Amino acid sequence: MQLNLAPLKQVLRRLMQAPMFTGLTLLTLAIGIGANTAIFSVVNGVLLKPLAFPDSAHLVSVRLSALGVGLKDIPQSPATYFTIREEARAFENIGIWASRSVNITGRGDPERVPVVVMTDGVLPTLGVRPVLGRWFTGEEDAPRAPQKALLSWGYWQRRFGGEASVIGRNILVDARQCEIVGVMPRDFRFLDTDAAMFVPLQLDRAAAFVGNFSWDAVARLKPGISLAAASTDVARVLPLTLSKFPPAPGMSARVFEDSHMAPRVIPLKDDVVGDSGKVLWVLMGSVGLVLFIASANVANLLLVRAEGRQHELAIRAALGAGRRRIAADLLAESVTLALLGGTLGALLADSAVRALVAYGPANLPRLHDLTTDFPVLLFAFAVSLVCGVLFGLVPVWKYAGPRIAGSLRDGGRSASEGRERHRARSVLVAAQVAFALVLLVGSGLMIRTFLAMRHVPPGFTRPDEILTLRISIPEAQVSGALDAIRMEAEIKRRIEALPQVASAALTNSVTMDGNVDNDPIFVEGRVYAEGELPTLRRYKSVSPDYLKTMGNPILAGRDLTWTDIFEARKVVMVSENLARELWGSPAAALGKRVRENPKGVWREIVGVTGNDRDDGVDRPASKVVYWPLYRTNFWSLPEVGERYVAFAIRSPRTGTPAFLREVSEAIWSVNPDLPISNPRSMRAIYDRSMARTSFTMAIVGIAGIMALLLGLIGIYGVLSYSVSQRTREIGIRIALGAPKTNVRRMFLGYGFRLALAGTVFGLAAAAALTRLMKALLFEVSPLDPATYFGVPLILIAAALLAAYVPARRATNVSPVEALRVE
Repeated sequence: MQLNLAPLKQVLRRLMQAPMFTGLTLLTLAIGIGANTAIFSVVNGVLLKPLAFPDSAHLVSVRLSALGVGLKDIPQSPATYFTIREEARAFENIGIWASRSVNITGRGDPERVPVVVMTDGVLPTLGVRPVLGRWFTGEEDAPRAPQKALLSWGYWQRRFGGEASVIGRNILVDARQCEIVGVMPRDFRFLDTDAAMFVPLQLDRAAAFVGNFSWDAVARLKPGISLAAASTDVARVLPLTLSKFPPAPGMSARVFEDSHMAPRVIPLKDDVVGDSGKVLWVLMGSVGLVLFIASANVANLLLVRAEGRQHELAIRAALGAGRRRIAADLLAESVTLALLGGTLGALLADSAVRALVAYGPANLPRLHDLTTDFPVLLFAFAVSLVCGVLFGLVPVWKYAGPRIAGSLRDGGRSASEGRERHRARSVLVAAQVAFALVLLVGSGLMIRTFLAMRHVPPGFTRPDEILTLRISIPEAQVSGALDAIRMEAEIKRRIEALPQVASAALTNSVTMDGNVDNDPIFVEGRVYAEGELPTLRRYKSVSPDYLKTMGNPILAGRDLTWTDIFEARKVVMVSENLARELWGSPAAALGKRVRENPKGVWREIVGVTGNDRDDGVDRPASKVVYWPLYRTNFWSLPEVGERYVAFAIRSPRTGTPAFLREVSEAIWSVNPDLPISNPRSMRAIYDRSMARTSFTMAIVGIAGIMALLLGLIGIYGVLSYSVSQRTREIGIRIALGAPKTNVRRMFLGYGFRLALAGTVFGLAAAAALTRLMKALLFEVSPLDPATYFGVPLILIAAALLAAYVPARRATNVSPVEALRVE
């Protein structure tokens, strides 16, 4: 059976005969469909596509809540993990894991690489086998067992050149011998991490206690077990934890009983994706409005084209072509245009997605799963087809109706365009303006949010001048905790000796870097009921000059000193908001004492600092306790010294390769086996914390600008066509003495009425739709008066500007030429 391509050839021939119309239509559709396809590829890759593991629908994340102390979501502790693994019946397998980083030495330059430390059940739970070698075993996950490791495919290629002989080879991991036992497949990605290696956790069950809730758990449901059934099963076994394991040092079992710990068993994909759906569905809706506006613009263009073909269509009708034949012809043209525009749009979307993956916006999970695959192309095809039919129906309804012959007769060249003929185009343009206003209001709200966030003091000043980087001193290299601290102090001294370094300091957690530690604080003089657990506070360990380097002021008291640290004095600092909450003012906090557990050592508050927006400027400032880098008798441990530390270095030379090289050499002059990891400025950290807002603002802003331009093009096109169709009328008016200003005012007024009608409906729609953005806004109401007042003014002013050109052209019509044309 031979396919008849003659109708398609006729459509293409007609389109090539009108290159301006065809080019403008294809460009409009390519932008609208391409933008929607690009956003859908993100929605599909992040929210819709299953995780790349066998039977991933049965994979769950097993988390906890403790509503008795106000915690809605917490990870597992070793004690709860062991209890669930041993007692629960809902899971085929379960394991816990955490992201860490380690020093790799002994082969080339030292380097710090990201790793995932995990129990032996994690990889079997995911169901992904190594492409070389094997998983590590339960015996190798036991305490004090010889260290083993699996390599990621990328690290295997980069570090070992893809040599198969790597299996069985030893490398130095944190100065300990570690045998490589396997290599993971090329396409394996552990959830949303960029791990180079996977190493056993080697938990000591005998040393486990009910505390240290810092481990993520992944499990595979048994066949036929639902999420609700799994939650019920975990809820059954959780109370057994206290009978199997002791409470954390210094804490009582009553604390955990009164916390009302409960399970949160959720699909693993939901845990990976988090709350990114809030942003992505808003973006999908915003770009969808752009497509609607583009379609309305194309419908207007098709109306104009159909009116230009009146003579042709009249002849066809007179020769016997029925309404269905004419309607099919008009629809074929619109669908062909839509499919061609959709093809161009898919190409644009593919480029946009590649650029997005390369740019790698922070807080966008599953970034490596974003592709223009078959479902995305199918979406582009479906959108193109639906758009082609919908905007093609407008000229069909107008020019292939029951009275086609009469309507075509009435549309002769000498007739001025009546209201009936112009109404469809006016409605479409008003709709474009309305939806453009919705998008502009949305982008205005995001801009207001961004500006509000920029005015929040983050806990540091002049971030472009602060360089941060991390080092780790493993126990196998420097055994004593105090010796490690002395080495860090010497490194700090040598960095401060570099040219143009104002100050340097160390901490376990730089502001906004994501390294958080929350634990309770007990206050001297307050009576705590048995089992009462105070609200958790942020713990930070710092060296002297940390606050000075960051630009965070000391509001009362003094900074920590190296004497405090080396002599293990029982002193701390607290943030202003914590001091005000507990004692009323920063000055009143000085001399007060706190401790980490009910049986701990009291420590005196010697300083109060400015607030620190550790969780981002859109979140409340963390209430922080600043501990010395080295301390004794902490959580019943003889000594605690921070070995994995970040340096903060203030210098106007930050950002230059030469400065980073000098800092690196200063570090290596103390210990040449210390790899340097994650060097970046505080500006980069700050911008990353703003990434979700910046990304949303950029996409909604681009959509708003596109919608505004399309709306203005619509107004310009309608008025220009109106001027061309009313040339005779304009000529008669001018010949009879009508001032040119009146003629100009007539068309400007028409453009103003279109813009005003669209603005009124747009404001009503925006008031309803922008409520969906509430979760994305910061200190800005979805009904922000400034935005709702300013955006319509800008839109109407732009619309009048778009209307001015055709209105001015109308005043230049010559009466003689206008009448001669007729």
